[in-house]
Amino acid sequence: MLENEFTDIIKITKSNGESIELDQKRIRIREKENGLMALSYVAPVFESMDIEDFFDDIVTSEEVMMDIGGTGDYNVRFRGLVDGKGKNFPQNFEHKIILLQEPKYLDPRMNVQVTGFSRFITPEERFL
Repeated sequence: MLENEFTDIIKITKSNGESIELDQKRIRIREKENGLMALSYVAPVFESMDIEDFFDDIVTSEEVMMDIGGTGDYNVRFRGLVDGKGKNFPQNFEHKIILLQEPKYLDPRMNVQVTGFSRFITPEERFL
């Protein structure tokens, strides 16, 4: 058994320290191979308004910290907040999709991207 139990909360924290906690039971996370994550969140209207207020002043590509279930913070970049398409949700519920992306880091020893599909080539490799 682990010392710390996992929680049912996804916490997103801005660089100014302001944070929002989302209930994992209402979220479905989808991830693409390029590091783009879509957090599909179905919640009562008042919670959806809190999400809109939280992300209202964040600029696209701004770094935020995300902690899933108390496993620890890691950096992601905010990509946008969009309205989801409804599928017979109960009255007074809304569907929001939070788009986040893992930042790309380069390994300077090899001059290649650590994550993602692109590969940077050195000038010597350009004409091979």
